[in-house]
Amino acid sequence: MTDYGHELRFGTFITPTADEPARPVALAQVAEQAGLDLVTFQDHPYQARFLDTWTLLSYVAARTERVELSANVVNLPLRPPAVLARSAAGLDLLTGGRVALGLGAGGFWDAIEAMGGRRLTPGESVDALVEAIRVIRELWAADERGGVRVDGDHYRVVGAKRGPAPAHPIPIWLGAYKPRMLRLVGRAADGWLPSLPYLPSRDALGELNPIIDDSATEAGRAPEEIRRLLNIGSQDADPESLAELALEYGVSTFILATDDPGTIRRFGAETAPAVRELVAAERRGRAQPRDGNPARRTPDEASAPEGTTELGLRPTPDSGVRVSDAMPWDESTRPTAVATRGAARYTNRGRAAGQHLIDVHDQLRAELRQIRDLVDQVRAGSVDVGSARSAISEMTMRQNNWTVGAYCASYCRVVAQHHTIEDQGIFPHLRARDDDLVPVLERLEQEHLVIHDVLESVDRALVDMVEHPGDYTRLQEAVDLLTDTLLSHLAYEERELVEPIARYGMYDGQL
Repeated sequence: MTDYGHELRFGTFITPTADEPARPVALAQVAEQAGLDLVTFQDHPYQARFLDTWTLLSYVAARTERVELSANVVNLPLRPPAVLARSAAGLDLLTGGRVALGLGAGGFWDAIEAMGGRRLTPGESVDALVEAIRVIRELWAADERGGVRVDGDHYRVVGAKRGPAPAHPIPIWLGAYKPRMLRLVGRAADGWLPSLPYLPSRDALGELNPIIDDSATEAGRAPEEIRRLLNIGSQDADPESLAELALEYGVSTFILATDDPGTIRRFGAETAPAVRELVAAERRGRAQPRDGNPARRTPDEASAPEGTTELGLRPTPDSGVRVSDAMPWDESTRPTAVATRGAARYTNRGRAAGQHLIDVHDQLRAELRQIRDLVDQVRAGSVDVGSARSAISEMTMRQNNWTVGAYCASYCRVVAQHHTIEDQGIFPHLRARDDDLVPVLERLEQEHLVIHDVLESVDRALVDMVEHPGDYTRLQEAVDLLTDTLLSHLAYEERELVEPIARYGMYDGQL
């Protein structure tokens, strides 16, 4: 059993297809909206059907705000390490520290050679990777004195100036399977990034981890310094299975290979929370981890132990800024139950439920930004009306028909699957627990219907533009109204429901 105690992270592995160049960009945005942590693309510069991966990463970086970005993995024989180091540092600076660097020693040597690369033997490719890592790290070390000098058999740098330093320590992840590459991971990398389908079995992770650990120890490093990442397929994305991989084999980053937006959304909304809950529960139950030291505690657990009176959650406030001329409801008539509830003791699970509502709302806020961006693109002529309508129709806010029941359905499926609790809705549950919430819940339900109608008005305005091209007045009014109603509603809902969700949980049997 090997659990390195890392925080769990989840990401996607998207095909950089060139025949629909907007699609991988849109899928990256879906991943961010779904709450995933990482977006990656394969790098095969010799593949004419693919976009250039580094160009795509740069473009996606400009169209996203939060997710970490990486090649999975960079084809080193076709990307000189000195140039790659500056490219990665530059993109990291532009994104505020959102870049990781997955590296591979190379494969498909016929195709590499056809593109002008030099064919290497397996041993030579590992030697070249060792030299490349040294070049990259030396160039990033902008505070060191003197130029960079690496006189290798495959890469030579003779006095190159250092820098720029990246915005954060860019992690280097290696795709590795053979012992020599695994030992390199232990000595010089920040992460190990294999693909589950390429391993002979899941148990192989348990056989290969010790090679990395022993090499790290010999190099004076702690094995826990090295994150274990794993590319998986949709057939592997069962929460119980992923939790086992985390607890038994130390995998802490799961990267799902899929180009289906619905699968990406489910991975973020259902699978990731379920895996986190299972792993957190198991870790809490362990008195001693594998190294014999006191069990690691997450920052939330350390600052807010089970059964404290500290809520520790911050609902998103309403900024009060309005961009439309009218609102479909009077905000001053909203009922409130905030001041009527007395003191309570909150469990970690209850706080997690309250935080999950905030996280789902953050996804909806991100989709709102995407809608506004789509409208700007329509006005600029870079996106046609049909494409904008298609993109909006795939969004969570549209599919969920604007009910918190959608949040509940997702969350409750997780709870039911892993805690054997009957599937119920959040509103009926809260009604049964707190009479003071009834007026609030009724008002929220009314606002859900209004917001859905406002969203429909955006779609109708797009349709009208086909008949009246160039007239953006109605479309802008609809989007501005959606902005005001959505942000106002989400802030109100969090103000009223985050605390009772944390207090009462999702079900009577949960707490």
